[in-house]
Amino acid sequence: MPEPITPEPDATAEDGSRAARAGPRAQTQTQTQTVRLARKTQSLDILYEIATSLSQPGSLEQLLDGFLDTFIELIDARAASVRLATADGHTRLIASRGLAPEVVESDRVMPVGRCPCGWASSEGGLRIQSGTASCAALIGRPMLERDCTEFVVVPVQHQDRILGVYNLFLDRPLTAMGEDIRDLLISVGRHLGLAIEKARLEGEARRLAIMEERNIIGNELHDSLAQSLIGMRLQLKILSESLARKDFSAAQYEANGLRRAMTQASADLRDLLTNYRLKIDESGLVQTVANLVERFGRETGISVFFQNECQAFALTPAQEIQVYYIIQEALTNIRKHSGAHNVRILLNNEGDLYTVLIEDDGLGMAGSAEGVAGEHAGLAIMRERTQRLPGQIVIESEAGEGTRIVLIFNAPPAAAARG
Repeated sequence: MPEPITPEPDATAEDGSRAARAGPRAQTQTQTQTVRLARKTQSLDILYEIATSLSQPGSLEQLLDGFLDTFIELIDARAASVRLATADGHTRLIASRGLAPEVVESDRVMPVGRCPCGWASSEGGLRIQSGTASCAALIGRPMLERDCTEFVVVPVQHQDRILGVYNLFLDRPLTAMGEDIRDLLISVGRHLGLAIEKARLEGEARRLAIMEERNIIGNELHDSLAQSLIGMRLQLKILSESLARKDFSAAQYEANGLRRAMTQASADLRDLLTNYRLKIDESGLVQTVANLVERFGRETGISVFFQNECQAFALTPAQEIQVYYIIQEALTNIRKHSGAHNVRILLNNEGDLYTVLIEDDGLGMAGSAEGVAGEHAGLAIMRERTQRLPGQIVIESEAGEGTRIVLIFNAPPAAAARG
């Protein structure tokens, strides 16, 4: 980590000696150039450190905590904070270092038009004021136990949009840090703005993914449990009619059918709960599918051959989830309807084109005598998830010849670049 910015770095002894031999004017020029070069190098080091701290994975809170910890040390500030502009004309304090908890609470939300933070967040421009007396008057308490020399407000920008500001509480004037310090602070504000916008977009993408996933869960519940409940309601009606006629033989038959339907519905619900509690393993999609295959084989007695021929995965987390659930739904269909003894799952890719093959040696869809509605519901779920990748799915099946499912899709360019 680079040393904190110091007021006046000295020239090296060798440079001083050389400049002394060349005369006072040359010595002054050499010292000035040396100081300027040292500060340029220091500024680049600081930008590198800040960019590194802002590129770490984690939540927005973790990102800002890392930023403040790094920046306070680099600038040698006594305290620092970050405020974001809100849609209702305020700035909100979302992260701080070096401020007492009671100060943070009093300064949590502030109208835009009442302080330098609000002015900078609406109009832009770096702002400096002597101490924090005006801030203390607004919140009704001192900002620091011992006031700072300068309070600096820097816009946090993404492209041409101001997202908020960050503040520095300094014990020495900003001018003592060199002629490039303003440009450095503005550049840091742009790096911070980019990181905040990226975190916002990622959060929005996660929110949308959760909403879409809930819709699919609702559809799967409807397609599995709802149909079972409709069937049980019909069986219950027939059972009631049989009892009214005192046809106990028919009533016993319907009661046994109702018991089997309830057992199946309970198993379906247990499967759904188990499936949606699962997460992609930290080691990636391949290991998660391997775990699924191992559990499937253990529970069903069906032999499953899983082969991964992908050189490297470059999929987004959302794509990995969809691929996993498509494979899982295919195995659920095989377990319920196929009567298969063997299953093969193959993952393959050529560049950013991915193929998933799932095939079994079962009855085939045309030969499946039970659960046809549930089987077709499972196929509909797989097609819906394929659209979300996006990709294409081909399902081939003949009576007595088993079923073959081929999923084809592309990794997005951004994910491919990460791979």
